[in-house]
Amino acid sequence: MVRFGRPGEEQLRRNFDSVLTAVLSGRGVRTGTGLDHQTQTALWAIARARPNPSEALVAAARRAFAGQVDGTNSAESRAEMDRRIAARGSDPTP
Repeated sequence: MVRFGRPGEEQLRRNFDSVLTAVLSGRGVRTGTGLDHQTQTALWAIARARPNPSEALVAAARRAFAGQVDGTNSAESRAEMDRRIAARGSDPTP
């Protein structure tokens, strides 16, 4: 089945759980999951820490995913982009 648009929260949760299981098993983070940059970065940290990723890394990935679901990650990304644009606007060099 081909899915169009963004995955819903239930699908995102399944995708996160699937990717988390994969990285804990020694595989990488697959693409096309709908997981945001912050969540993927946290999952890659687990993958790089194999064979013994810490519980802190797993907890960080869960927090990152929670931030995706509740919109915190998106808000932080927008705020960072706004800061960069404002900084560029005050920079006299092109």
